[in-house]
Amino acid sequence: MTDETTALLSAATPPPRDGAGRNAFGISGSAQKIATLVHRRLRDDILSLALKPGTVVSENELSTVYGIGRTPVREALLRLSDEGLVEVVPKSGTRVTRIPASRLPEAILVRKSLEDITTRAAAECASISDLMGLRMLIQRQREAAEQANEAAFHAADEAFHAQIARAAGYPGIWVLVQQVKAQVDRYRRLTLPQKGRMARVQKDHEAVLAGLEARDSAAAAAAMAAHIDQLRLDIGAIRSLYPDYFTDETDADRRSDMRESSGG
Repeated sequence: MTDETTALLSAATPPPRDGAGRNAFGISGSAQKIATLVHRRLRDDILSLALKPGTVVSENELSTVYGIGRTPVREALLRLSDEGLVEVVPKSGTRVTRIPASRLPEAILVRKSLEDITTRAAAECASISDLMGLRMLIQRQREAAEQANEAAFHAADEAFHAQIARAAGYPGIWVLVQQVKAQVDRYRRLTLPQKGRMARVQKDHEAVLAGLEARDSAAAAAAMAAHIDQLRLDIGAIRSLYPDYFTDETDADRRSDMRESSGG
């Protein structure tokens, strides 16, 4: 792992041990439990781009940073590999995958379809307090935008969509959305620094909320669809700004390359 990568890991994670000698997670327990926490931490770092596409990582370095053994780190990396967020290349090590541009439109379409369901349902059954909560989240985004705090803005964005699913009575659909949009999330983080992007998102959310408050399911769903469609329309422009972060390679292509490199 390069010095730059080690610095990124150090910045993205807490010190490996505290004064009492505990690991970075402050717990003891089974390797599987710790692996789950490592997976969550690494996944967050990858999706937030604290660990950038193409970054090389290693079990040894991660074990040192987190203050734990290699077994839970290995398990966490395998889970991330299954999600397409890292690739374990025989004889070459492990690295954060680049964003698969060819898969983004499909993932965005799936998200659009799922959120159409929750938005229409929320228009019919959201409570007054649900709607007030959504208004507060838009205000939180506005404040984050004024402070140029992209992380806080993204967190409020996620909370807004999750709140709609809860208000609709379908929180499980948001869980499904999170599963299909991991690669899209990395791409979304690249859109936030672009001029006018955060203002556009706030405007879109205002339109969705207006439909919900009017109990107009068609209007709310149309606003949500337009909001999510913008992600698809921006792919080419964002990729041109960050060409090293993207690839056209699919999971099947990677698996084939890995088999060839390992002699399988």
